[in-house]
Amino acid sequence: MKILAFVDLHGNKAALRKVIERAKKKDIELVVCAGDFTIFGEAQEFIMSKLNKIGKPVLFVHGNHEDDDELRKDCKKFENCKFIHKSAFRWENYLFIGWGGGGFSFRDRGFEKETKRFKNMIKKEDKVVLITHAPPYNTKIDKIYGEHAGCKSIRKFIEKVKLVLAISGHLHPCVGEDKIKGIRIINPGYKGKVLVI
Repeated sequence: MKILAFVDLHGNKAALRKVIERAKKKDIELVVCAGDFTIFGEAQEFIMSKLNKIGKPVLFVHGNHEDDDELRKDCKKFENCKFIHKSAFRWENYLFIGWGGGGFSFRDRGFEKETKRFKNMIKKEDKVVLITHAPPYNTKIDKIYGEHAGCKSIRKFIEKVKLVLAISGHLHPCVGEDKIKGIRIINPGYKGKVLVI
């Protein structure tokens, strides 16, 4: 399966056009947005309308620049836009689990409270993809100014649950990849990245 993932677009129109152009190609089955596609919600509905026209599922979690309630409402206006914060989206034998917001603390107690429910969603045959705005702690994608700034709660979940991929963002200079216990961890950046899972 091929997906196109992006994060931290912050309203960049040229990058949005390129993401849409690539996402429309036949090989891409769905699109993942790991948050901060706006600047504090500006033009949110407009950007979503453009992404909706791709004609494929677009999975959203909010970043620290979007309001979760507003994004949830706007997703309901577009048939292809799916808000998956605190929930999941099933596509064949893939399960995409979403957790938005955050990015400013080592521990996310809200996320920790939801992990049991997330684990209960997973079937034995599922290939699980975790989508968060905040990156996991102690990886190449959370190191900024020589220090790790990611979330330990997210890392703990990745270490305990068998995933095929974890997508996050938030820290703009940290576009790239790493692994936690053999699990691919990626910040796809605002230009987006095609991922085979």
